[in-house]
Amino acid sequence: MKYTLSINNRVHQVEAEPDMPVLWVLRDLLNFTGTKFGCGKGLCGACTVLLNGQALRSCSLPISAVGDGKLATIEEVDRIAEYKKNAIAIKQAWQDNNVPQCGYCQPGQIMSAIALVSNNSRLDKQAIKNGMSGNICRCGTYARIEKAICSVAGVNCKEMESK
Repeated sequence: MKYTLSINNRVHQVEAEPDMPVLWVLRDLLNFTGTKFGCGKGLCGACTVLLNGQALRSCSLPISAVGDGKLATIEEVDRIAEYKKNAIAIKQAWQDNNVPQCGYCQPGQIMSAIALVSNNSRLDKQAIKNGMSGNICRCGTYARIEKAICSVAGVNCKEMESK
């Protein structure tokens, strides 16, 4: 079937089976390789993209479920008006806090963090932990990830470390 997709505010046409995961449409058909394959079951978060502002696992989201929704990927999320401010701030906080080690999970972590900060006007320690709990980092940089998010969200990082 033919699908017309809005990805990073650009229209893309693809031909794919209705059950083809968005991850493979992005990576294999459209060459958006920033979105990573992790587990293939929606459990690790490496493949996270935004669909209408919500963080979703693209490995378990069939292309037929996107409809006329707007997808955002790590490649250009910081150029999309509704995410720009938070995306730039999150990416800078990632650098400031030396978050990545191997870096493989980071696109998914960043996309989840952008959705978390963009969709919640008031975050606290527990909301950040809960919001990021579906993203796995094999290198264990969770404390740095949380510190980066709380710095963007205006949460007292020292309070966060002590609890």
